Amino acid sequence: MQHASTPPTLPLATDQSDIIIALATPQGTGAIAVIRISGTNAISLVNAYFKGKNLEKQATHTLHLGVIVTESKHDKPKNHSFTTLDEVLVSVFRSPTSYTKEDSIEISTHGSPFIVQKIIELFLSNGARLAKQGEFTLRAFANGRFSLSQAEAVADLIACDSEQALQLALGQMRGGFSVEIKRLRSELIYFASLLELELDFGEEDVEFASRKDLKALIEQILRVVNGLRASFSVGNVLKNGIATVIAGKPNAGKSTLMNVLMNEERSIVSSMAGTTRDVVEDVMFLKGIKFRLSDTAGIRTNTSDEIEQIGVERTFKKLKNAQLILYIFDASQTSEGELEQEIEALDRPKEAVLLLVGNKIDNTIDFSITQNSYTNFFSNYNFVFVSSKDRLNIDALISRMVEVSQGNAFLQEHTVSNLRHYDCLLKTAQSLESALEGLAFNTKTSDLIAMDIRRSLHHLGEITGEITTDDLLETIFSKFCIGK
Repeated sequence: MQHASTPPTLPLATDQSDIIIALATPQGTGAIAVIRISGTNAISLVNAYFKGKNLEKQATHTLHLGVIVTESKHDKPKNHSFTTLDEVLVSVFRSPTSYTKEDSIEISTHGSPFIVQKIIELFLSNGARLAKQGEFTLRAFANGRFSLSQAEAVADLIACDSEQALQLALGQMRGGFSVEIKRLRSELIYFASLLELELDFGEEDVEFASRKDLKALIEQILRVVNGLRASFSVGNVLKNGIATVIAGKPNAGKSTLMNVLMNEERSIVSSMAGTTRDVVEDVMFLKGIKFRLSDTAGIRTNTSDEIEQIGVERTFKKLKNAQLILYIFDASQTSEGELEQEIEALDRPKEAVLLLVGNKIDNTIDFSITQNSYTNFFSNYNFVFVSSKDRLNIDALISRMVEVSQGNAFLQEHTVSNLRHYDCLLKTAQSLESALEGLAFNTKTSDLIAMDIRRSLHHLGEITGEITTDDLLETIFSKFCIGK
């Protein structure tokens, strides 16, 4: 028998008449394990080896206590002594209201790997086969349970590790932007059919598709598509975490702040300037938001230390890909003019959020004077004063990090986080822009415009699953865990 952790690759054509089985919970010993079974006659198969209520007579979405036995009840007399594998809870899900829209069973058993293996072997020996990676969700998609983009969101939901990633995956699993894509695609199909009809009457010079209305529709779709494309960088942040770079001049307190935020000694701290030579990275979660922190080498250009120079170069590389920059400066020694020069010299993305962190307020005699010396900055920048050494105002810094990360810079209603979707949207936009150019300048005949529209329809359909190939499905669902 093939072990459940090494399934064969997803076949190009899946026979949905098969009964499939897989462990739906992680491998290893635990309190319970859940075995999932789906397909035609799945309920009757399990019922033959279940001693308890007659599962074939039970309503959908019901739970039943009993035991799994090693021999079929149908082949033995009533007084026969059966060998019990385990006492279990069996969940019954009837078509079409199950996850796969097929008759399905979930067996909750004790979490012994030996028990799980014996139960799976029992059903494999009596008509079921081992599920391929993602085959339960593939069947759900094939049976119209949801679109392809919604199916992909299931994998994102399983892998999410922050509140924002969870909400993003849930939104996409419930439909997200795919509903809007489907609506616009159906309108474009109508115009495409009229253009095709014109081609059939090419010699008669008739026009069935209003060029004005077609132009307006293409412009509307382009606005939606380009808006979704623009959201990809945001979606990537929500899915993978906010790239947060701690930057500043040497000895400003960057490494101390890194250690305070992580609540552990992640970076070496020294009074000697230039201690940090490389980028130190870690992940932290603040109120459901994932931050990918990078402590970097201090920014200065007058060092003769070759290793430190390499560290500074790596700092600049990190800054170019940052979404949030915590710029640390020594508030006890840095004047407003010096800080302004440092910020102007900072090579950072325009879309990156800059949070200025005035550190070492424990070194100042009167903190209110220190604050007042930077009044010109308060209206233009996000500002927080802290003492990393004494952990003063760290809660205020954390609150400010969460606040700026929950702003419009990172969130919007419909967000694309899937690279495949982004690529399809890019190709859609290119085809629509080509069609729009032909309409605007009369540089293309109807057949060429129809070709551009067909291409855009194809790429939009690839997002929702209305246009698929076996290779595409294999690529997507092979990334799923076997029990999903």
